Amino acid sequence: MSNEEIWKNFLEILSTRIATVSFNTWFKETKLVNINNGKLIIQVPMTFHKKFLNDNYYDLIEEIINSITGTNYDLEFIVEDELEKIETNVEKEENIHKRINSNLNDKYTFENFIIGDSNRFAQTAALAVAEQPGKIYNPLFIYGKSGLGKTHLMHAIGNYVAKNSNKTVLYITSEQFISDFIGITKKDENNFNIIDNFKEKYRNVDVLMIDDIQFLAGAEKSQGEFFNTFTTLYDSNKQIIISSDRSPDDLKKLEERLLTRFRWGLTVNIYPPDFELRCKILKDKMSGHEVASLVNNDVIEYIASNCENDVRHLEGAITRLYAYAAMMCPKEINLEFAVDALKDYIGKNTFVTNDIQRIQKAVADHFKITVEDLKSKKRTNNISFPRQIAMYLCRMTTEETIVKIGLEFGNRDHATVLHSFEKINEEIKTNYELKETIEQIKNRIVN
Repeated sequence: MSNEEIWKNFLEILSTRIATVSFNTWFKETKLVNINNGKLIIQVPMTFHKKFLNDNYYDLIEEIINSITGTNYDLEFIVEDELEKIETNVEKEENIHKRINSNLNDKYTFENFIIGDSNRFAQTAALAVAEQPGKIYNPLFIYGKSGLGKTHLMHAIGNYVAKNSNKTVLYITSEQFISDFIGITKKDENNFNIIDNFKEKYRNVDVLMIDDIQFLAGAEKSQGEFFNTFTTLYDSNKQIIISSDRSPDDLKKLEERLLTRFRWGLTVNIYPPDFELRCKILKDKMSGHEVASLVNNDVIEYIASNCENDVRHLEGAITRLYAYAAMMCPKEINLEFAVDALKDYIGKNTFVTNDIQRIQKAVADHFKITVEDLKSKKRTNNISFPRQIAMYLCRMTTEETIVKIGLEFGNRDHATVLHSFEKINEEIKTNYELKETIEQIKNRIVN
């Protein structure tokens, strides 16, 4: 609905609610000039109209506008001389919006988020925030294990806000925040410009979403900068949304002042999907595929019963099932076919979603050293080589980030983790003994 249509509807309704003489005196020559950033800007004929309307008709205008648009706007009254200034400010905000890359993935929406008992509360809270960003549940803190839908909900909030308002949205991971902050601490001739760009990116947004906040642990200076960013946005009633694999109470390595602020709003947990929800997710993700009609319900229940960890586990089973079907061209994808297709996936892929600690223990046991040795600063070959293998396996068989892996190996930087991965990845191509060693360690992880 255009501004003209909104105001036309408003005047028609208002004319039935107040006396004709009052309507002609105070509203006949008004018009809606802009809706921006949660504010509805109304042009009036003369300066004294502004105070009178604000004092006597504010609530009535707000009520009628809400009935038309479904949104509560702040009202601002201006005269024609102030219009140019308003337009300049609006243009400036729009230019800032254009310069900001929101990083949103438009495939993640509320419409395709499958709801069950394990995530219903989190979804409801996320939708409420999307409808009224900055007004309720600020900050919104979403936590749960990897692969349960935290990132989907964050993108869904961002996409909803971007679609239904002029508000600026920014989604980033904690790794991106750290990287950007490191950029402004480098001393070069353009440092002041870098600082300005950093502040514009993070503090001139209406909705800031930061994923995997736990990876700020150990980055003390980045934590300090995020504290300042959080405070600036919160004090300006801007919405902050945070995700983590743990609740604020379990994030022991983050500053207490940050954790205190995380608790100011609403904390919601997403639990692993139950059997019913897993079946719903499978059916939804299979719909539309060319062989989906060949899949019977026994197959759905078989996969749902055996893939209990997270949504990615379910997606992996679907991908493998369809790939097997493409090769075998069955007339029906029944239970017997599914069991055969997934025999090397279900029950034997625990290492794919395991945690870093389990890999460290398997490597340490194989080489007859301790996990503490892997985390230590020791650089002797009998320690450093197993450490490189452990880092390689973490990178290959988990979905943890390089920063997370480095933290779990004695707070090593990402360059060290990458070097270890690349070295083992290259050597395994020609070293049969190393390849066999890694397969033995994988079996330890599974068993």
